[in-house]
Amino acid sequence: MTTAGAEQLSCQELVELVTDYFEGALSPEQRAEFEHHIGKCTGCHEYVEQMRTTIELTGSLTEGDIPPEAAARLLDAFKDWRMR
Repeated sequence: MTTAGAEQLSCQELVELVTDYFEGALSPEQRAEFEHHIGKCTGCHEYVEQMRTTIELTGSLTEGDIPPEAAARLLDAFKDWRMR
């Protein structure tokens, strides 16, 4: 994160922090930087709103709601996502 006078939060950094933002895991300073960025960056604002909508729509979904074949395909598709 940045401090006063330092470089501001980048779009890539914002994407990496979005889960922590929604989970309330950012420090007050990080949250302020995050919200400042989405207040001035239209693309990131739209991304955060899309994520918010996705969370709202899937929030009641449980593991039992997903057919085993679909779960296997999702796990396979994302198994080395972090490695890329």
